[in-house]
Amino acid sequence: MSTFKVQVVAVNPLKDGKATPPIEALVDAGSELTWLPQSVLKNINVTARSKKTYITATGEHIERNVAYLILRAEGYETIDEVVLGEKGDLNLLGVRTLEGFSVMVDNIAHRFVARASLAT
Repeated sequence: MSTFKVQVVAVNPLKDGKATPPIEALVDAGSELTWLPQSVLKNINVTARSKKTYITATGEHIERNVAYLILRAEGYETIDEVVLGEKGDLNLLGVRTLEGFSVMVDNIAHRFVARASLAT
């Protein structure tokens, strides 16, 4: 499996005019949630909704704030729960955001491929 990055814009859902400049994030279908830098998100007045504990790839337990954001990338948009990353954290676009975009990841061509959403 290869990796690639995309430009993500985060929008404060309570203040639609408040959006970040594009943020480079690694597309990571192995990460449940999207992680974006808290230092950039504070500029659009994002408010943390809760604090959660996560286990890193190295097995370390860390606590991070979480907020709700509208996310846009590659022409797709969704609203999602986002981890407010701290210094040293990677910017990641996680699988829940990818599912919200209704895309599959083409790891060969390094792009998103639209898919039909599942109806129940």
